[in-house]
Amino acid sequence: MDRDARKAQLAEAVWQVILDQGISAVSVRTVAERAGVVVGSLRHVFPTRSELVQFSAELMMERVTERLLATAPHDDPREYALAIIKSVLPLDPDSRAEYEVNLALLAERAAVPGLQQVSLDAHRQLAGLCARLVEMLTGQAGTPDAASLARRLHALIDGLAFHLFHQPVDSDVTWALYFIQDELATIAGEASTCGISR
Repeated sequence: MDRDARKAQLAEAVWQVILDQGISAVSVRTVAERAGVVVGSLRHVFPTRSELVQFSAELMMERVTERLLATAPHDDPREYALAIIKSVLPLDPDSRAEYEVNLALLAERAAVPGLQQVSLDAHRQLAGLCARLVEMLTGQAGTPDAASLARRLHALIDGLAFHLFHQPVDSDVTWALYFIQDELATIAGEASTCGISR
């Protein structure tokens, strides 16, 4: 196994420890046990817990980005925007687990200073994504109105993600998708009322 594959294996072990035991259980020893490697082998790749945790968070962000980039294009801008947003919301068991791990990792910012930048980057990436979706729906970017629409969409996505995460796993999530669809329709509709040219 090459070094990159080994690092990914260890990061995935971190995620599993978090899901099973919580972030406080993440240590070089527990992660090595979960990954099936000796502690010395793990320390050769990640000398400290902080480096291990930070890489785990960075890899999580990379995988989210890869998933977004893999979203198939659609002739209808609103359908494409909906597909993009669905890929960042915790709508199924796998995405809920990802969201739980992400929250736990980012909550370690005080203990792992490098996570401050990871958190900031994640926030900026979602903000940028919302701005691009608004531009796609309205044909305009960089104006105060477009910025306001993007910020509102960003806030809605963040709020829905947190709300969905706190629902029982088998709960109906269609209401959240209706909210998103309604917001996307509103953004497209406000293109004219806000003085944004389409």
